[in-house]
Amino acid sequence: MSSWDPVYKLVKKIPRGRVTTYGALAKALRLRGGARVAGYAMAACPGGKGIPWHRVIGAGGRLLIREPHASLQRRLLETEGIIIDGKRVNMKKYAWSGPEARAKSKSTQSRQAGHGRSRATRDKRKR
Repeated sequence: MSSWDPVYKLVKKIPRGRVTTYGALAKALRLRGGARVAGYAMAACPGGKGIPWHRVIGAGGRLLIREPHASLQRRLLETEGIIIDGKRVNMKKYAWSGPEARAKSKSTQSRQAGHGRSRATRDKRKR
């Protein structure tokens, strides 16, 4: 078992035709060192394990990997239907919302359903 296994497990959840950033990966896993550490993990990604390493890109949708792997990443993303403009992916169109979006939506739904603090409780805490 590798210390990067939680990273690889999350990357395996990224669906075809979607991408995420190193920073979003680091934030979701609360990695100390942030995006740089997520980059180290992806650089150490073992081959033949079905980990879609090509779906992890830089902030703002930039393709950061250097040759010879850069052209392979581009081809793999394009075969999944992702359009690459120069060296960028349109994050508004192709970003994977990931696990933190689901956690946020659940907490929002909980509050909207009345499971959050009531106004009276919040007002008491302010006093």
